[in-house]
Amino acid sequence: MLSIIQVFLGLSLLIAVLGITNTLALSVYERTRELGLLRAVGMTRRQLRRMVRWEAVIIALFGGLLGVAMGVLFGLAAIAAIPQEFVNIVSIPYGSLLNYLVISAIFGMVAAILPARRAARLNVLDAISHA
Repeated sequence: MLSIIQVFLGLSLLIAVLGITNTLALSVYERTRELGLLRAVGMTRRQLRRMVRWEAVIIALFGGLLGVAMGVLFGLAAIAAIPQEFVNIVSIPYGSLLNYLVISAIFGMVAAILPARRAARLNVLDAISHA
């Protein structure tokens, strides 16, 4: 039973990474002109990659924080629905929850690799003239 849950967890992480990658790729495409202007006024490729990576980390952390909060609330609701003789002690594993947030930030960085690379490779003149 536990291996099925781990498979579903892995699939959900894969879907999350693809979702963040897709969101960032669309963001880079929509902001092509803005990114070109930033490069024209002196932003380096490295700074641009770093900006996109931080955007991905922030998105992933907000998603992870929301997921952890909803998980804790649903867990407490499930425990409240169970008769008291089956539940002795209710504990929230804060260390594990913090690990999940760190993992979500790492997955955000991984998801940002391709969009950040595309943003850094933009030709400044082509990006500025992008409609």
